[in-house]
Amino acid sequence: MKVLLSIKPEYADMIFSGEKKYEFRRAIFKNRTVTHIVVYASSPVRKVVGEFEVARIIHDDVRVLWNETGSVAGISEGKYFDYFSDRREGYAIQIGKTLKYEPTLSLREEYGLAPPQSFAYVQEPTSTVCAPPAES
Repeated sequence: MKVLLSIKPEYADMIFSGEKKYEFRRAIFKNRTVTHIVVYASSPVRKVVGEFEVARIIHDDVRVLWNETGSVAGISEGKYFDYFSDRREGYAIQIGKTLKYEPTLSLREEYGLAPPQSFAYVQEPTSTVCAPPAES
């Protein structure tokens, strides 16, 4: 199962460059069979730029999360705590293997969706241009 997340372009770039090892969320999907996150880079990019495997999901106190993940978070401590300012607990999605789409995809044309506020469950895109090569 795959989930689509809207992510700011600067953080999407850091995910695919390997700098950002965790994606943080105040709330998360209930379906625990999710194995991949499809990345929609929000404005000004507004494209589906790739996906990554979910290595694990950590749910904990926001201070504990920061202490465990902050060194590879891809976000400053100040921005992190601003993001979680109204929460005691949060989620850190550990980023596994990544696949950057070339070319990028239109969210509406390929998935029939508008950008989600939180997340959206998705099927494979209608296009196969970004599919990884078949294994022999």
